[in-house]
Amino acid sequence: MEHLTQKKKLSIMIAIMAAMFFAAINQTIVSTAMPKIISILDGMDYYTWTINIYMLTSTIATVLVGKLSDMYGRKPFLLIGILLFMVGAFLTGTSNDVFQFIAYRGIQGIGAGIIQSSAFTAVGDLFPPRERGKWMGLLTAVFGFSSVLGPLLGGYLVDHLDWHWLFWIFLPIGVIAFGMIMALFPKVEGSGKQSIDYIGSFFMTIAIVPLLLAFSWAGTEYAWGSARILGLIAASIIFAIVFVLVEKKVKNPILPLHLFQNNIVTVSNLIGFIMNFGMMGAMIYISFFVQGVLGISPTYAGYVTMPMSIVMVISSTIIGQLISKTGKYKRFALIGVPTMIAGMAIMIFMNSVPMAILSMIVFGLGLGIGMPVFSIATQNAVSHKELGVVTASTQLFRNLGGTIGIAVMGTVMANNLKTNLENTMQNSPVVKDLATVDPKISEQIIGFANPQALMNKPLLEQTEASLPADVQPIFAKMIEGIRDALGDTLSTVFLTGTIVLVVAFLLVFFLKEIPLRTTNQASSEGEKAEDTVLDRQNS
Repeated sequence: MEHLTQKKKLSIMIAIMAAMFFAAINQTIVSTAMPKIISILDGMDYYTWTINIYMLTSTIATVLVGKLSDMYGRKPFLLIGILLFMVGAFLTGTSNDVFQFIAYRGIQGIGAGIIQSSAFTAVGDLFPPRERGKWMGLLTAVFGFSSVLGPLLGGYLVDHLDWHWLFWIFLPIGVIAFGMIMALFPKVEGSGKQSIDYIGSFFMTIAIVPLLLAFSWAGTEYAWGSARILGLIAASIIFAIVFVLVEKKVKNPILPLHLFQNNIVTVSNLIGFIMNFGMMGAMIYISFFVQGVLGISPTYAGYVTMPMSIVMVISSTIIGQLISKTGKYKRFALIGVPTMIAGMAIMIFMNSVPMAILSMIVFGLGLGIGMPVFSIATQNAVSHKELGVVTASTQLFRNLGGTIGIAVMGTVMANNLKTNLENTMQNSPVVKDLATVDPKISEQIIGFANPQALMNKPLLEQTEASLPADVQPIFAKMIEGIRDALGDTLSTVFLTGTIVLVVAFLLVFFLKEIPLRTTNQASSEGEKAEDTVLDRQNS
């Protein structure tokens, strides 16, 4: 599609960004409202499934569509993805119970995975690697903008409108994006009719599903050493081995194994995995710190984390332009990843709102500088005929890293929190003071000796005010001690995330840099020559 005019390309990119925004805003808008929605549906016991089902279906769809879009072109999958997401969003809004809600969220996840995979790959169809940086930066900015607008809008809407409207309010954008893709996106032939790797697709799916479930449930629903978690991990390993054996035999594999013989693809995917491991695992606990340790209400907690998204939007846009201008990408990874490390290192020592905001700004800056690099590097490292499948592999490793990181960080937090709370309660003079208090009041106060209580600031204030005047200082001391215990625990979590990101930074030095290509065009002879050159450069 390089032959298209810049005006035509711009129109297509607006359509792609509209589709991306439609999927992203519908995900972020429910982040703050989800607990209330599930409470209304009386399904708190199944809360994790509302998140896990979306993650499962979107991850699998992303990987499967990568190869299929190489075979049949991006346009049909963009349209299918938008349509599925719209259907899923509409049906989710009609849910009468949590089981319907979970099923419809699964449909949404399929649509989101297809959109995400096809959109980033479509940029590669429209522009050669040298020009992709600025457009990848803009797509990253779309995610950043939705992460700023979504939570704030979701919190407002769920307080002022019926919750169903959260899933319906942006459906018109989906209709517009569908129409624009249909009208503007040219039909491009893929690599022709080939056999579809049904067996490989099946074993890849049943290898991914138990792995994601195991790390989603480990440490929360079930113990790490439980038979269920170990059984899921064992099943995943067995099916993964079978998948590899199948991919070695089939003529047209869904995930060609030779991609991982490419240094740039392998190193980039490892970095993406480790970065998301450290980033997602630690970032989800920022709200715990802001609300639990600093005592900021949920309404204002979003304003503390907002600077990260804003800075990411700005920096990713600028860096994308610089990558396109210079044709170099590794230098930005060498700047971006250490900046992320610095931002997370500040989180270890933060003890105030200004320090929390500073950490968010620094981390967002590093995220915006570093993250676009690895998608561009992998796309540039393979021939255009494998653009979809290599993009899908990148997103797969990032999703797996985020999921596993959240589970591991959750275990780090749970283990350290238990120890810190025990030490706090044993060494605190509050224990002796409580012995002098009326037993009923003492029992009421002890009921607040957990970090969950810190998240309900109005209840804490109400409880303290209801206590006798001589007991209020005891209650305040206990709450302060629990805040300190939670703060120490979260410092350990952020330290773990920092160490993990340091490993990612070390891997950046092993990332080979080859010149960003200035064209996608290649004849069949040229395609072979291009493959040979790339193999030599990456070997």
